[in-house]
Amino acid sequence: MKVEVQSKKGLRTTLSVIVDKKIIQNKLDERLNELQKEVSLKGFRPGKVPPAVIKSQFGKSIYGEVVDKILRETSTKAIEEKKIKVAGQPKIDLKTFGEGKDLNYELQVDSLPDIIIQPLDKYKATEYKVKIEDKVINEKLKELSAQNKQFEDKKDNEEAKIGDQVVFDYSATVNGNKFEGSEGKGVQLELGKDLFLKGFDKQLIGVKKDDEKTVEAVLPENFPEKELANKAAKFNCKISNVKHPEDVKIDDNFAKNLGAKDLKDLKILISKQIDDEYKNSLDQLAKNQILKEIEKINVNEVPENLIEEEVKILSQGMEEEEIKKNKTKFIKTAKTRIKTGLILNAFGEQNKIQVTEQEIQAEVQKQLRMMPGQEKMVMDFYQKNPSAVASLRGTVYEEKILNLIKEKAKPNKKEISKEEAEKILKEAHKQSHDHDHEKEEKKKETKKIAKTKSEDKKKPSAKASKSKPVAKKVSKK
Repeated sequence: MKVEVQSKKGLRTTLSVIVDKKIIQNKLDERLNELQKEVSLKGFRPGKVPPAVIKSQFGKSIYGEVVDKILRETSTKAIEEKKIKVAGQPKIDLKTFGEGKDLNYELQVDSLPDIIIQPLDKYKATEYKVKIEDKVINEKLKELSAQNKQFEDKKDNEEAKIGDQVVFDYSATVNGNKFEGSEGKGVQLELGKDLFLKGFDKQLIGVKKDDEKTVEAVLPENFPEKELANKAAKFNCKISNVKHPEDVKIDDNFAKNLGAKDLKDLKILISKQIDDEYKNSLDQLAKNQILKEIEKINVNEVPENLIEEEVKILSQGMEEEEIKKNKTKFIKTAKTRIKTGLILNAFGEQNKIQVTEQEIQAEVQKQLRMMPGQEKMVMDFYQKNPSAVASLRGTVYEEKILNLIKEKAKPNKKEISKEEAEKILKEAHKQSHDHDHEKEEKKKETKKIAKTKSEDKKKPSAKASKSKPVAKKVSKK
């Protein structure tokens, strides 16, 4: 095999590769001998079909199979020989080929740029820890107690009021006719929450145990029987009980009912839950700070083939006209993404970061927990889509790199209150929204200016109309 550098421009190298015809013939003969043991043809005993007969019947496909294998093997060796760190998939352009001929092809390879990595402690990030004050925990305990109310029976002659629970059976009609779902048994309704039908609760205020009450209400727009949606219905309600809420005592027993060991343990769990609610978002802010620092690293050139692949991903599912219209924006976004990815990859290689199968499975399990009831669908998706698993691996890899940088950078640790956390996140969201809005407004303004200039070119200006006589005078001279 002969390998020569045909041309080199930036990160793109074109290699000329020539594979001797004798090598190709030897590979063809080897493959024919293999097939002789496998092929069964009418008129020949198994394993006794002459190579010449196999060649006459399957020659073209065998040659294609052999050449394909040779291209894979020799292109890999050529890249290794020239010590090129490949970015993306190389392109092969066949020049000469055919049985009895040398195989000559060009191999276009884009290489990874050299990236100089700064020491990790140069990066800046703020690591927030949310301090959960007692008043916040107490508010949460009150909220939990309200959600877990216990009711006890009122006296038979006591009327129902807002906050009480009314237990009843009902039979409903629309225009005097019953319908599917028109009956209910043992319905429990906390008055004032308006959870059944709009205005239903208010009509039960004042009822007592064993009362009968006709309640009128409008069936909802999304009622299963579409012809009855938004129709007025009458509910004949038989009140079986009226209960009032007990005062909930927030103590160890209350905590145990919620699955905690005791009240102290419940407070710890609440504190951790609130902290976790903010942790992911605040950690993302720290990682965004690091990514902004990373973007400052100079990368002279980005591989063209990676840009092309990224633009395809960004424009997936779009019409051809829309792709052309947004191509400049796609290329810019693609370059930024690839540049960041290349730098992070350099960090990963430098620090020998690996992603294990256990870490991939842990990430899948995390996604399963986030989608209760859809576990099978998520598992099937990853089992049937190797590319999705590869993408997941990339996400875990990037996460590990950013965590390492954050750790080594010795971040500025800051303890903040829940209110401060909300303020920081709100401000970050506002800045992101304002930035997107500003970009959109600039785009609109640019279009407006371009449109105005275009219209001005079409219209003759005052100066243009006055300049005509001057031009005539000059021509006369």
